[in-house]
Amino acid sequence: MRAINDMSILITGGGSGIGLGAAEHFAARGALVTITGRRSEPLEKASKNIGDRCSFVIGDVTKSADRQAMIDAAIKHGGGIDALLSVAGNFYSGSISDLEEDRFLELFHTNVVGGIMLAQLAKPHLADRKGCIVFVGSVHTQIAHPGASPYAATKGAIEALTGVLAAELGSDGIRVSCVRPGAVHTELIVRSGLMKTSEDALARLESMASAHAMGRIGTVEEIAEAFEYLVRAEWTTGDVFNVDGGLSLGITRA
Repeated sequence: MRAINDMSILITGGGSGIGLGAAEHFAARGALVTITGRRSEPLEKASKNIGDRCSFVIGDVTKSADRQAMIDAAIKHGGGIDALLSVAGNFYSGSISDLEEDRFLELFHTNVVGGIMLAQLAKPHLADRKGCIVFVGSVHTQIAHPGASPYAATKGAIEALTGVLAAELGSDGIRVSCVRPGAVHTELIVRSGLMKTSEDALARLESMASAHAMGRIGTVEEIAEAFEYLVRAEWTTGDVFNVDGGLSLGITRA
């Protein structure tokens, strides 16, 4: 497996949640991490806490100029790009009777199009280092939650594209994989407006603990461990990797 030390890793959505957990994980193991996001305050805080091995760039994955700035920042900080962790995303839910087309399209732009177009820009740099792309799917593609059709649709698209891009980019030496998390406490539910506070979001997720075979929800560090495997494993590509504590098994603990 490849060594992490001095790898250059670009992480979108790196100011909070799973992206932040990944940044902390890889920087602690010697990687040069570049984190991106739309909000300056969490990025500055994260970069300061992580230290010199972390740089940040403010940007929106849906904007072409911002995507190029992300690539440039990672190359400046790390000398190239070994891995792109495409974590940035948003959540939108609602009954089919209430869905708004503009919000639906905006979600696809953020969760699918932005990540794919960033991968396009990263491709030549990843090819130079025989690197990888890791996307983030969702257990929503495995378990039908009424009202979650917009989010599930975007994650279904990402999971399908993982295989297509793995086949397409393999000849360039680029591996493409996807992590499919179960219930993990992040800011996403609050930012999307589904819950008012982080405490409310945690309580809702904790109520799902018994639906996981392991009897608890996951942590951002456990998702980062899966990222690490996929970044380091040189003969693994095209996989959608369940890291969900058994939630997608569809069983409930007695």
